Amino acid sequence: MTDQALQTEFEFTLPQGYVGDDGTLHKEGRMRLATAADEIQPLQDPKVQSNQSYLTIALLSRVVTELGTLETVDKSVIEDLFVNDLEYLQAMYERVNNHGTNTVESGCPDCGNAFEVDVESGMTVPADTEQPPTAIAGQDNEESETMGIEPDDTDSGEMPTGNLTE
Repeated sequence: MTDQALQTEFEFTLPQGYVGDDGTLHKEGRMRLATAADEIQPLQDPKVQSNQSYLTIALLSRVVTELGTLETVDKSVIEDLFVNDLEYLQAMYERVNNHGTNTVESGCPDCGNAFEVDVESGMTVPADTEQPPTAIAGQDNEESETMGIEPDDTDSGEMPTGNLTE
């Protein structure tokens, strides 16, 4: 058995950000791991029953726990996100709930070695997860922190729904 703690919350920075009613831009937030109830209870929502695509809104409104200085993140906030931000959160939801990390696999173009990269920081994640992320070889920390990481072509960006759509 391992003594390593389970990470249940993940920080994010939206690509564009949510503009609040007062004009404030909110970009930084936190998402928690989804529970079984998070995936089951929204199915009772009449909006989800009449439009299965609304499941994304319902799920994200349950797992996004913080967004900037907003007091609450509810369905209306998620509905008002720019499409780019909604897609970002969908992909993050899939990564953290299916893999337990907010990382993507990358590879060295010179040697072909594969490695994981933290989406938020751009830092490589060591195979030994007890160590902190490190800068990618040939980059200083500032460069790797601003490096844009894109999911590979196999990442559909769609949220998992199990057998909910059958």
